[in-house]
Amino acid sequence: MKISALTCSGFILWLAPPFILSRKIPLHNMTTGLALIGSFACCFEARRVALKLSQAQEFEAMKEAVIVADTVDELATSAYISEQQRRIEAESILNVGSEAVEHLERALALTCSDDDGLSSERSGQLAQNDDSERLERILQLQAKGYGKAKIILEVWGVSKGGSAKYKAAEAEYEHLINKKEDNG
Repeated sequence: MKISALTCSGFILWLAPPFILSRKIPLHNMTTGLALIGSFACCFEARRVALKLSQAQEFEAMKEAVIVADTVDELATSAYISEQQRRIEAESILNVGSEAVEHLERALALTCSDDDGLSSERSGQLAQNDDSERLERILQLQAKGYGKAKIILEVWGVSKGGSAKYKAAEAEYEHLINKKEDNG
């Protein structure tokens, strides 16, 4: 608004002397000069105000850019932190899994060592534990209503067919069921 008023004033002062003032007035040239100087002053003031306004707009634009950049930085930082947390959780899960594998390998190495002569007893205990785990799994599957072929597939991973593996698994299944009936 101020820029428009100053610009219009400068334009009017520039054009007014030749049309409004008469050459008959003795100070015509001096009045014309003052009007021209006034118009220049108005134009320069308008330019100065426009530059101030432009700088203020640039400053506001820079503030907005800084706010946007700060928001993007915060989002990127939170994404990086959450990725690091997921990586740490995954590594801890993998480490727990590798510790369990190491534990099983040690147990297997201890059962396979023949240095103290007790390996056959240990093998018997492991076989008994394995049989009891399989029997427990069989009972769970029977409770769910699974049939013999489906149980053999779930427990031993062998599908029904004429293979020797299936026949061995079926014989072991029958043995475990008979053993359960004898004990129970």
